[in-house]
Amino acid sequence: MSLRLMYITNNPSVALIAEQNGVDRIFVDMEWIGKADRQGNLDSVKNHHTVEDVRAIRRVLTKAELLVRVNPIHEATDEYCSSKEEIEAVIKAGADVIMLPFFKTLEEVQRFYTIVNKRCKTVLLLETAEAVDILDEILKLPQLEEIHIGLNDLSLSYGKPFMFELLTDGTVERLCRKMELAGVFYGFGGIASLGRGMVPADMIIREHYRIGSRAAILSRSFCNVDKIHDLAAVEEIFFRGIREIRALEQECARHMKYFSDNRKALETAVNTVVESMRRSGAEKKCDF
Repeated sequence: MSLRLMYITNNPSVALIAEQNGVDRIFVDMEWIGKADRQGNLDSVKNHHTVEDVRAIRRVLTKAELLVRVNPIHEATDEYCSSKEEIEAVIKAGADVIMLPFFKTLEEVQRFYTIVNKRCKTVLLLETAEAVDILDEILKLPQLEEIHIGLNDLSLSYGKPFMFELLTDGTVERLCRKMELAGVFYGFGGIASLGRGMVPADMIIREHYRIGSRAAILSRSFCNVDKIHDLAAVEEIFFRGIREIRALEQECARHMKYFSDNRKALETAVNTVVESMRRSGAEKKCDF
């Protein structure tokens, strides 16, 4: 098993580099409605990609799937079109997969599936306490294909000071076990390059394997193109970084017994970050 890796970009040149180096899904992020309000205090990526970005990425991809995160279900206003119009435009622009973020009700999920109408693949981004409360009902829906757990907003929803606490307090594992029993493809959060991140990405990847997660987003710190403008440097980061991740995955497959030790190390690392943040009064940070 290899993690399905996703990378967020609206730059066709970067998308092509990511695809050529083994990224499975190129992620165009059109979500913006309400995001700045709820994540305003976070050092998180707040994109505002467009349908034209979807078209531009579609033109260069030959192997990787094109995933588009749309806005939460909404009606039309003077400022933006309705969910139906947005999703229709994204499908027409060539999306292979559409992700619904920040849903809270079963009705929103059902409306999403009705609009898409099996014209492309779908992913639900589970990132609210309300969504967790209705997970059992969601898992019964015949249209359900895939769920990704969004750690940023879900940690906010539960009032956690650090998003990776959801790994050590059992929340992510509890949700993943339910999805596993239902036979649903699932993943969670994002990962940096190996050896990087407030909690080392190596630990996070081992935790993906321990609980059977199948997908992760490559975070901003994996390759921050806001700071790296040389495409040759971007190429080197993806070439080296993806191969290091895949090598660690092979190690995970060979040495399943070390997961318990990694779990203890992960708990220590997360607790250290949380305690440091509490002492300093710092806002929590994230990479994606």
